[in-house]
Amino acid sequence: MENKIILPNGVRIVTDPISHVRTASVGIWVGNGSRFEPAEVGGISHFIEHMLFKGTEKRSAQHIAIAFDALGGQVNAFTTKECTCYYMKVLDEKLQTGIAILSDMFMHSQFAQKELELERGVVLEEIDMYEDSPEDVATERLFESCYAGSALGRPILGSRETLEKMTSETLHTYLKGYYRPADTVVAISGSYTQDDLDSICGLFSEMTGEGQNTATPAAYRPAVTVREKDIEQNHIAIGFPGLPLGHPDRYTLQILNAILGGGMSSRLFQSVREQNGLCYSVYSYTSAHAETGMLSIYTALGQPMEEKAIRLIRQELERFREEGPAREELGRCREQLKTNLLMSLEATSARMNHIGRSELAFGRVIPFDEIVQAYDAVTAEDVTRLAQQLLRFEEVSLCAVGQTRSAEEYRQLLAQ
Repeated sequence: MENKIILPNGVRIVTDPISHVRTASVGIWVGNGSRFEPAEVGGISHFIEHMLFKGTEKRSAQHIAIAFDALGGQVNAFTTKECTCYYMKVLDEKLQTGIAILSDMFMHSQFAQKELELERGVVLEEIDMYEDSPEDVATERLFESCYAGSALGRPILGSRETLEKMTSETLHTYLKGYYRPADTVVAISGSYTQDDLDSICGLFSEMTGEGQNTATPAAYRPAVTVREKDIEQNHIAIGFPGLPLGHPDRYTLQILNAILGGGMSSRLFQSVREQNGLCYSVYSYTSAHAETGMLSIYTALGQPMEEKAIRLIRQELERFREEGPAREELGRCREQLKTNLLMSLEATSARMNHIGRSELAFGRVIPFDEIVQAYDAVTAEDVTRLAQQLLRFEEVSLCAVGQTRSAEEYRQLLAQ
């Protein structure tokens, strides 16, 4: 059973005690990501994520690395459009030691200029690494095009131009203004004692700051874009409007997505790959944000195959809009989602992720039973209605990366 403590400064601590395990997973979630950044410091949230591992007033970067390795656990971090998370998984007996280090990093990092210069090179290499992954290029460029002109459309990693201008002072100023107690959630799942919890409360009571971060609203706009790249396959990302975070139909959308491209039995996998042999990979996925969302389809194939593949994808979507799901596939995909959810209950890290994300996004932890009931309540009529609402080719977007056709040719293919 989850519990919540709100400290006097506004930091929320959500807990999920599990007495029969020997591990504890802790995540520090802060409601700040790339969409909150001014354009001139694009990528700073991700850069700060890296720099928090590079030394505090008490500990050097090497000390932090050695200390976590000595604990024998796991520690890492990630940045998204709307949040950043620093997390660890350790044996319960090592919990207080681990959280003391993690909280020190979170609240007392130095951002020494020498370490900053070294880590800037690491982040620039990370940008180059993504550039070498055409799948990432296609999906990210689709997002940038559909949300062009908004912070939501900018890349999480930033760019060489914005990163090269950042100094230690830039990072300190941003951290002070955007890492706020009211935007911070500490999530813990697993085995812990009251002393452990008291220690966490004491550590995060020191956090200062007021107010909460706000983002400029963004809206999906259809776009077709191409990027020429000297590679063997063309990587195609197709997008439709999705649903915002917390929308009442979000569970219906998850089932719809599973039916379309969520696994080997999905319609797109069976049609494009199994029955026609046009590609190795084809799948669909969703992304949800505070006020908007996207439903996307990805595939990669040789240019001679892409016209037929795009036609097949359109045919499958049109048929789905007209006929809706079969009873058997609705039941199968519903059970697949429920099983994945319930299997995750066996891992403290997955449970920590759930309670942290849920509290940060919705202001409450959504019980697993409530999610299962929501899946069970979805009907075939619900899925058909949502498919007719979202899968409209007047609103379709596309990004192609590789030895591409022109954007106008892709528009014509989508329109046929």
